[in-house]
Amino acid sequence: METNEKRQRGRPRSFHGPSEAASVQSLDRALRILAIVAEGSGLSLSEIAASSGLAASTAYRMLTTLQNHGMVEFDSSDQLWSIGVETYRMGAAFLRRRKLVDRARTVMQELMERTGETANLGVAEDDCVVFVSQVETHQAIRAFFRPGTRSPFHASGIGKAVLAHLEPERVGAILRKSGLERFTGNTLSDISALAHDLVAIKLRGWSVDDEERHPGMRCVAAAIFNEFGEPIGGVSVSGPTVRVTPERLAEIGPLVREAATEITRMIGGLPNGLAPHVAGEGPGSLFEVSATRLP
Repeated sequence: METNEKRQRGRPRSFHGPSEAASVQSLDRALRILAIVAEGSGLSLSEIAASSGLAASTAYRMLTTLQNHGMVEFDSSDQLWSIGVETYRMGAAFLRRRKLVDRARTVMQELMERTGETANLGVAEDDCVVFVSQVETHQAIRAFFRPGTRSPFHASGIGKAVLAHLEPERVGAILRKSGLERFTGNTLSDISALAHDLVAIKLRGWSVDDEERHPGMRCVAAAIFNEFGEPIGGVSVSGPTVRVTPERLAEIGPLVREAATEITRMIGGLPNGLAPHVAGEGPGSLFEVSATRLP
């Protein structure tokens, strides 16, 4: 045995054989099932099997294995499978590593107290925004987003704040992939209207979701940036339109922008340096990108 051979870290020296390949296939199937369960709010075995394309017996074996590790839970009263507490702990470990949630908490608490409305924190994924933290207002009627809730970029305050600071080509790719679904009469499902809104957002530093996702609710948001000046998510304030009135937007907007700037600083991020015209008119603008029809 050679003692001076340098060992590879994180993987074996060789990988071959049918048993190893089978184990990888099983892992792939289990992860697929875990993702399906995570997206639902309680699913039956037949629903999981249909969504995964697996036989019910195979899906059941995967589910019971995941259950043994606390990754999924089974409610015997309604015969439904749901996500387990261990998956939350793993997700929380990821968020701790990013330090975003913990460091943003005090800023969000202050933002809630200054505005009197619920403060939200969301991170940008490939085709949507995922809400990861919330500080609720003390008001009886208030906005609520369960951690893990997803929202399309074009129909959320944080999503539009992120889009406003991306290169037009990247915005176009996102919108072509996710589409511009209309949720309410106010949803910006027209690419030209959305482009105009992104220009305004970029210039003033905060966005408005004016009942574009949920009727009766307004949201004011601003982007948070990483160490490369890239938008990775945002912070927002949301509440019913009877309290978050158009007249209050000029008051709330700068407060949200300040909060986003503070969170960016706390995680070691840098403000975005793109010129305002990048998302606006002219060569390479989003208007030019939008000339290609979206599906």
